[in-house]
Amino acid sequence: MTHRTTVHGTVAEGFEAVREEFTAFVVEERDDYEGQLCAYVHGRRVVDLWAGEGAEGDSLYGVFSSTKGAAHLVVALLVQDGTLELDRKVTYYWPEFGAESKGALTLRDLLAHRAGLVGTDTGFSAAELADDRALAERLADQRPFWRPGTAFGYHALVIGALTGEVVRRATGRTIQELYEERVRAPYALDFHLGLPVSREPRFRTVQPMLPTPEQQAVLDALPSGPHTLAAIAFNRHTPDPTDLAALPNERGVRAKGPASVGGVSSARGLAGMYAAMISEVDGKAPLLKEDTVAEFGRLHSVGYDLVARTHKSYGLGFQATADTWHPFLGAGTIGHSGAAGSQAFADPRSGLAYGYTRRRFAFPGGAAPENERLVLATHRAALAN
Repeated sequence: MTHRTTVHGTVAEGFEAVREEFTAFVVEERDDYEGQLCAYVHGRRVVDLWAGEGAEGDSLYGVFSSTKGAAHLVVALLVQDGTLELDRKVTYYWPEFGAESKGALTLRDLLAHRAGLVGTDTGFSAAELADDRALAERLADQRPFWRPGTAFGYHALVIGALTGEVVRRATGRTIQELYEERVRAPYALDFHLGLPVSREPRFRTVQPMLPTPEQQAVLDALPSGPHTLAAIAFNRHTPDPTDLAALPNERGVRAKGPASVGGVSSARGLAGMYAAMISEVDGKAPLLKEDTVAEFGRLHSVGYDLVARTHKSYGLGFQATADTWHPFLGAGTIGHSGAAGSQAFADPRSGLAYGYTRRRFAFPGGAAPENERLVLATHRAALAN
């Protein structure tokens, strides 16, 4: 093999097939591939692999919407504590949210992408997108784009700001502060909502998608328009449309760690967080009780997503990973993917916690296609061992 196609890292006995599958994919992939794969089973790390020129096992990548998993782990902890109640109205915590006929919405429906508040009529500035408090202030006054609670659509850039404001009103702390205190620091996770300057040298700049001519034809055929719900949800309806791929490349975004898209992580960080969520890790009890995992992983919004314009499934703040991406996983699998191709989840039935990152955007965006084969190989090994 050339240096480019060399796979580094280790796997536990019984997980050799995962390394073989990852290696086969790396050999097939384009010359500039760079990525990481990590997995735990019942709190024990069993896969830790990476490839790509300049990549290391502790390299850090923008993980886009995989950030939502960290943010909503904090919400789950607060529900478990009794600090938040899922069926209380959002206005109980955040009175200003009730403007424009939003007053009946519950926290449960907010978490399930049912608020109809995917953006604002005029869009957000780059500075606002990095600042959850600024987003929340703008969204409180915005009329919803559908009657709250009657349908669902992916709140791509704003769900973490909305749920984060509920957290801030209830606790006086931000999601980022609580995540650092209760999750990241105790487990020394390389998954940051707010990347310290000291870790900047390990950040790998996100590279944009470079589709083949065939892939570009598919992208060109997708329905689009400057004022569609999708354009509003991804802030593409403004005079200066948001370049999603560039978001983590901005130091201001990395520093503030907006809870929808601003997380920076390694695959170790992603998998380690989900392992800590469902399993004993390093002698520490699981962060979430079984009934909390079940409640947040239970299907709440299933069917036609008004933003994505396709079938999607959501639990509470998390994607329903088995229904949306990998149907061979256990019911109640809880996780979230990211726009550039990252994937992360916990399958409480098998004890598997999985994390995958890549540097360049994968086609067509969202969980990269290679996750299908990598997740399948890892899940099979987990069941067999």
